[in-house]
Order: sequence, then structure tokens, then C-alpha cells
Amino acid sequence: MKSFGGARDYVYVDQQHIKDARTWLSGLQKKDGCFTSVGKLFHNSMKGGVSDDVSLTAYIVAAMLELDGVASDPVVQSGLKCLTDAVTGGFDNLYTTALMSYTFSLAGDLEMRSKLITILDQKAKKDGGTIYWERVGSTDQGLDSVEVEMTSYVLLALLISPPIKVFSLDYTSGIVRWLAQQQNPFGGFSSTQDTVVALQALANYAAATYSPQGTTTVTVTSLGGQRKEFTVTQSNRLLYQEDRLREVSGEYTIRARGQSCVLAQISMYYNIPPPEDFSAFIITKSVKANCTLSQPQLQLDVAVRYHGRRAETNMVIINIKLLSGYLLDQSSLQLLRDDRSVKRVDVDQEFIDIYLDGLKTNLSQTYKVTLEEDQRVRNLKPAVIKVYDYYQP
Repeated sequence: MKSFGGARDYVYVDQQHIKDARTWLSGLQKKDGCFTSVGKLFHNSMKGGVSDDVSLTAYIVAAMLELDGVASDPVVQSGLKCLTDAVTGGFDNLYTTALMSYTFSLAGDLEMRSKLITILDQKAKKDGGTIYWERVGSTDQGLDSVEVEMTSYVLLALLISPPIKVFSLDYTSGIVRWLAQQQNPFGGFSSTQDTVVALQALANYAAATYSPQGTTTVTVTSLGGQRKEFTVTQSNRLLYQEDRLREVSGEYTIRARGQSCVLAQISMYYNIPPPEDFSAFIITKSVKANCTLSQPQLQLDVAVRYHGRRAETNMVIINIKLLSGYLLDQSSLQLLRDDRSVKRVDVDQEFIDIYLDGLKTNLSQTYKVTLEEDQRVRNLKPAVIKVYDYYQP
């Protein structure tokens, strides 16, 4: 509903699809205004310490308000009552607070909006001109998608009119500075979901700070004599410009002259050996051969166990590379798809991908795969089996 609503200004979307989706969602609303959770939440880091129904209600109400902005709709009003009761009841889940700040901002509830933003400001991390929100239990190891997402929701909330005096564009620029530092060299963030929300927030900030004038020249120089100039004008402001730095490692200076807003980013790539105990998963395999058939077969048993810190993983993918000259037996494929613990199986010429809803800690799951020799290959090289958490790879 949210995606079709956003796309309808640019491509043809049958309005009945949006209407039917909204009707279905409305049918899940309970008497207290909260929405019943249906199905499984894939990203378990988002559950936090609050009922899933509260977060889900904030999502749905925000999506309905984005669709038409009608806060007086009975379904929206009832959903906002559910969220108000949750705030009154008291809770300390930062993710849901950030999400609700956006929902109440869309609804035009200035009192609740101000209350939630004030709570969030008290819990904000402010460091070196940046402002962001940290997930409880997060580590310093890599980018946290939940932190990117909830920081983006706060930015979205602050950019909705009317502005809150204490939290002007000076305040939001600190949030943008932190988000820009989290963006990877390919333009995304940690996962699909946080990238979508972050880009929506950054786009709204760009619209709020847009100026039709201004040119900036960015000069990059090194001690070794390398010099590169990037000129950003109104005609090329959306053009991505890059150049390779010759000195690694080297010391570089970046200077910007002009009157406009630009983003400069330096990316360095390198490999490090993983520590011995780096994996949260254990994979064991056994192979049995049946060479008496006209097309010899290998019976591959793959056992996977999770022994990480969480009680359960997010969605898990088991990636099995096929040996050269071998194909997956079709009856074996059907047995995999009939397995209740298997969500989906994808097969191409080189790989088998087995999707699982998740793995509980220290509970081993075994999957049997029959490979059939299609072409005789000499000096077969080993094939690799990988397992990883889709949202925390």
C-alpha cells in the first residue's frame, strides 16, 4: 500500500489495489486501536522490548497518513489512540519512540510530537557535530541497521511542518552528518530496509535545504603532489563524480569553496583474516557416493547449528555451490521444498540457496541434497557451503 501510494504519481497503479490493501489492513484492527500482527517479523532486532503490535500500528498508521494525509479517518484515529495509550503507559523502546515521533508528526499532533522529540533528544548521542540514536545492546562491530533506521525516522519527523523551534535545521544537519558517514561507497547502508528509510529522510532534507543558486569547487590534494578538482554546479549537482587516489596509504586535504551543499566521501578497501571464533554458525557435512547407477550420485547431508548470543536468528540462507559437472536431482529438490522448516529454495547452474525462517540457538537442522553427475570432470575441485543470517551477514 505504501509503495504503490508513493509510485502512483510516476507510474500507473490500479487504485483498487491500494484500496483493497487498506481494507485488509483495517480488518486487522482490534478494539483498542492496535493492529494484530500476522505472520513473522523477519528482522528480530526490531522487536526490541515492546509489543510488536505497537510498532506495527505505528508503521500502518504512518503509511495511511503518507497515502492521503487524512488524520480524521476513523481507522487512523483509532490507531493513534493505541499509540497514545502506549506512550501514557510508559515504555523505553527507542526504536518505537522514533517511529511514533514520525507517525504523530504526520498526524499533526503537535503536543505528542513535541513530547516524543524531547524524550528522543535526551537519549541522543552527540559526538563531533553528529547526532544519532544508539540501539540498546549494540556493539562497535560494523554498522547497525536499526540505528540507521531509527535515526532516519527522527529526521523525517523533524522535517515535517511546522518546524519545532528548538530543533531547527541546525539540529537536523547534525543527524544528516551522521547518516552521511554511515553510507557505504555504493550509496546504501546496512540492509535494504534501513537504506529505504534513510534515503527517504535524506531526500526530504535535500528538499528542505534546496537552493536554486550556488556553485562549489572541491579540491583534493595530497602531500605527494596529486591534485583533483570537482566542480558542483546547478546543472551537474545530481551527477556522481569520483577519482582514484594514487597514494595508499597517504595524507589528503579536502577544501571546498563556494555556496552550496556537497557530500565528499573517501573509500578504502582491504581484506583482513577473520578471527578463529568469528562464526556464529557451525556447518558439518557428510557425503555418500552411489557409483553403481548409470549417472552416479552423491548424497550430501548438510547440518547447520547456530550458537550465537541471540535466542533465534533472522532469516538464514544456506548457500551450496555445486561441484563442476553435477546437477541437483529434481526429486531431491522437491523433498527440500516439502520440508516445513524451509521457506524457499532457489537453484541455478552453480548454486543452491536454501532459505530458512530462522534457527534457534544450539538446535541443529540437517538438509539432504542429492547431486547427479551430468558430465565427467577430471580433478574435481572442492565446492563451498556457506550459511549466514540475511540481516546480519
